Amino acid sequence: MSIGRSSSGSNAKAAVKKALGEMDFNSSGGAINWFPGHMAAATRAIRDRLKVSDLVIEVRDSRIPLSSVNADLQPHLSKKRRVIALNKKDLANPNIMHKWTHYFDSRNQDSLPINAHSKSSVKKLLDLVELKLKEAISREPTLLVMVVGVPNVGKSALINSIHQIASSRFPVQGKIKRATVGPLPGVTQDIAGFKIAHHPSIYVLDTPGVLVPSIPDIETGLKLALAGSVKDSVVGEERIAQYLLAVLNTRGTPLHWKHSNNRRMEGIRYEPEEKHDYNLKDLRPKKKTPNVSDVLYIEDMVTEVQRALYFTLSEFDGNVENENDLECLIEQQFEALQKALKIPHKASEARIMVSKRFLTLFRTGKLGPFILDDVPEADITS
Repeated sequence: MSIGRSSSGSNAKAAVKKALGEMDFNSSGGAINWFPGHMAAATRAIRDRLKVSDLVIEVRDSRIPLSSVNADLQPHLSKKRRVIALNKKDLANPNIMHKWTHYFDSRNQDSLPINAHSKSSVKKLLDLVELKLKEAISREPTLLVMVVGVPNVGKSALINSIHQIASSRFPVQGKIKRATVGPLPGVTQDIAGFKIAHHPSIYVLDTPGVLVPSIPDIETGLKLALAGSVKDSVVGEERIAQYLLAVLNTRGTPLHWKHSNNRRMEGIRYEPEEKHDYNLKDLRPKKKTPNVSDVLYIEDMVTEVQRALYFTLSEFDGNVENENDLECLIEQQFEALQKALKIPHKASEARIMVSKRFLTLFRTGKLGPFILDDVPEADITS
C-alpha cells in the first residue's frame, strides 16, 4: 500500500471523476440543476442590502474555509467592514484550524472560529464585531450588521444565539423573532431584519444561503455537498460517499484511527440485550440526555466502521495514488461498510443506505474532526 499525502486533494478528485463523469456544477440545467430560482432573486437583494450595511459577518464552514466562499459576493464584501466567522469549529481539526486563522491574518482579514450553538463562543464574535464598529458607533444613530453565507453553514443558528445574548445585554424592544433553523440547505428564503440593541440602534440582517451560479471545479462542489451546503439529492449520496472515502484513504486517516483508538479498535465491547433498530436520528443532537445503551451502541457502530476502513486500507496492496487502484479500494470498502453497518446484503438500496449512514457519521463528527480544504502553501509562513 502506498499513500501520497502531498497530492491527496488531486488524487481524491481523480478517483471519483469517472463516477462523476464530466458532470459540471453549473446553473444551466443538464445533469445538475442546484441553483434554485429564489437564490438568484436573493443574491440581488443581498447586494442591495450590502450597500447600506455597516459590517458584514460572513459565515463559513470551518471544514471548508475556502470552498464555502460565495465568490460572486467577495468584491462587495471586500469593501465592507467584515468578520469571517468560521462556524462549526467543533467539527474541524483544531490542529489545522490555527493555520487557517494565521492565513486570514496574513491577508488582513479578521476571522474567528466559532460554534454558533455556544453562547460563550458567540459572545467572542460579538466583542469583535463591536470593536470593528467602535468608530461608526460614535457617529451613527443606526447601524446595520448583515449575516451572509452559503447554505447550511449555520447562519440562522448564529442569529438565534445573538438574539439570546442581546436580550440580556441590551434593552430590546418588542418580541425577538427567532430565525428558522433547518437541516436542509436553503431553508431561509427571505431577508429579515432583527433589532438587537438601542443607543445606537443595531439591526442584524439574516439572509438566505446563496451559492454562486457556477462552482469552479468538481472537487469544490463535492466538498460543499459533503458539508451539506448542496442537497444530497442534487449530487447523489453515493458520489459524495465515494469522495469522502477517497479523501480518507489518500490522507491515511483510517491508519491514524488505529493509533489513536487502539483499545476499542481491538474489538467491540458492547452487546445489547435486544436488537437495536438503527435510525439516523440517533446521531442528531437531542435535548434529552441519551441513555447509556444508546451511547454505547453509537460508539460501537463508529468503531465497527473505523475497523472496516482500517483493515481494508492496511491490507490493500495497491497504490492509493493510482486512480484505478483507489477506485478498487473504495469498492471493497463499500462492501466492508455494508457489513459494519449491518445492512442486509440483498437490500435493493444497500449502497444508498451505506452512503447515507456513512455521511451522517461524518457530518455529526463521529468519525473525528476534519478540515477538507488545504491552506494555500504560498500564504503559510512560520
